[in-house]
Amino acid sequence: MIGAGAFIQRARAHGFSLYTGVPCSYLKPFINYVIDAPDLRYVGAANEGDAVAVAAGAELAGQRGVVMFQNSGFGNTVNALTSLTHTFRIPVLIIVTLRGEPGGPADEPQHELMGQITGDLLDLIGISWDWFPTEASGIEPVLERAMATMDTERRPFALIMRKGSVAKHALQSVAQARSPQVQPMDIPLPTVQRSDMLAAVQTAVGTETIVIATTGYTGRELYALDDRPGQLYMVGSMGCAVSLGLGIALACPARRVVVLDGDGALLMRLGALAMLGNERPPNLEHVLLDNGMHESTGGQTTLSAGVDFCALAGACGYPSVVTAAGPDELGAQLKTPAGQLRFIYAPIRPGVPDGLPRPTVTPAEVADRLRAHISAGG
Repeated sequence: MIGAGAFIQRARAHGFSLYTGVPCSYLKPFINYVIDAPDLRYVGAANEGDAVAVAAGAELAGQRGVVMFQNSGFGNTVNALTSLTHTFRIPVLIIVTLRGEPGGPADEPQHELMGQITGDLLDLIGISWDWFPTEASGIEPVLERAMATMDTERRPFALIMRKGSVAKHALQSVAQARSPQVQPMDIPLPTVQRSDMLAAVQTAVGTETIVIATTGYTGRELYALDDRPGQLYMVGSMGCAVSLGLGIALACPARRVVVLDGDGALLMRLGALAMLGNERPPNLEHVLLDNGMHESTGGQTTLSAGVDFCALAGACGYPSVVTAAGPDELGAQLKTPAGQLRFIYAPIRPGVPDGLPRPTVTPAEVADRLRAHISAGG
């Protein structure tokens, strides 16, 4: 058994300063230590896959991240691990607990199957792993192996933690509760298509702003309008755009981040709104382009017609919630940074430009140039 600080401080020496995840009783000492540490940050996620995206965003911005979750929630990470970190070649460190270990301590029935296959599942999705160290002498060797693998393969590395690996650590900090602000709003009717809104975004924010575009036609249309090194076009990992943007915003508080989201994607991971509302990065603006459909898969309707996204954002803690009826209004709102977390709801009509190209740059190349853009000060 080791102390939480013994591992975390050694990891800190290797650049790991952001921790995110979903709690497990095995992880309680870790989470408590990170929350209390002034030089570390803990981002509580509503979903394990969102935690992967947050850590991935931090890595793109030059800050190494650690994702923590119990193995019963491992399944929630598979999409982000296979279509975000794998596709864009983004290394993050994973600590996954081994609940339901065969021959191990008695556990709840829901852990039985995952306890048998945790290591096999990591192998199956191409993630190298090792056992979480239980002796102080084993901390540095396992971190060095993790770092070497992550830097060489540019993929995540996992540590499987057994029960009793970390000594107890009492939490000293007390979280401050925030009251949500919800006000009725008039929602405008859609008048233009997505490409008109995207052109307004590019004109308003310039080339220095980091822009994350959700999967589907949003990224393709943004690329077709003007491909810029500060832009990242999500592929797969549906719903992870704003969590990725959060990771970047937290790691680079001096840089402006604009996330272009879609109604179908946001509905898939609504819990991210609560995470953003809790963290409230003042340098992030969340734009929702709502056309009421999954346009890139054939135009199937989403559930957005019955959802008040503005009320949801306010209820989740976004300090600023506004609407944009058209390109001029959206451009005016984005011309100057808000200085606080802001949600902009922009309804749009369906429609895609003729001859829309696919990006010729690979996702890994897009990630590399974004890293360089951020590192150079953009």
